[in-house]
Amino acid sequence: MDSKKGSLVVVGSGIKTVGHLTQEALAWIKAADKVFYVVSDPVAEGVIQRLNPGKSESLSGLYEEGKRRMETYEQMIERMMASVHAGMRTCAAYYGHPGVFAYPTHMAIKRLQKQGYEAFMLPGISAEDCLFAELGVDPATTGCQSYEATAFVINGHVPNPKAALILWQVGVFGRGDYSRSNYQPKGFHYFVEHLAKFYPTDHKVCIYESAMFPGCKPREDWVAIQDLDKARLTPASTLYIPASERAKPNLELLKLLESL
Repeated sequence: MDSKKGSLVVVGSGIKTVGHLTQEALAWIKAADKVFYVVSDPVAEGVIQRLNPGKSESLSGLYEEGKRRMETYEQMIERMMASVHAGMRTCAAYYGHPGVFAYPTHMAIKRLQKQGYEAFMLPGISAEDCLFAELGVDPATTGCQSYEATAFVINGHVPNPKAALILWQVGVFGRGDYSRSNYQPKGFHYFVEHLAKFYPTDHKVCIYESAMFPGCKPREDWVAIQDLDKARLTPASTLYIPASERAKPNLELLKLLESL
């Protein structure tokens, strides 16, 4: 194999960048011939730039007002692949976990692997990991379901009310475009109506936003489902819905299993 053949490793910057970057991710960022990054705050950008000065480039500039997100994602994929094709050891650092709500990273890896290049992903800390810690939630207690908010409604998913439910990107419900200033959900009443099919309208749910900086507190606003359309939502908002019903264990089967 040609020793100059390029490669791609995708790493996550985590939510609290300084504390969440793993030693493995740091090593790959430092060793790369080229680093692309998509992060959400200037602290994270500064850290990456200092780790690999002169070779680090943000892809966030590919986002444009009113531009379809999928178009931006394809451009990100092209930039990463072009770097690998040029023979460079390429590292892509994405906010949070690089494989959670990160279409470009998964597709770049799949396409490069199909072409015979080395391409892989390292895990990172996601908003879900922070949610479990900051809300004091153990997903094993009732079980846990997880959906992107728009897909949850348009695909007609039926949640299990005996298990917790996490809905991502509620603050951009119904939108496929990018906006820096006007990120209001479209047709949000459809989202609330869908939830009301499965949960009591007075069931309390949490609008959650993880804390990005040390010493800061996460956002934890508990509201009734019927009041969700009046609540303040942002692109960072995640909705956590606790179970509204108790599971009924099969005690006879439990006794049988214990006797085996």
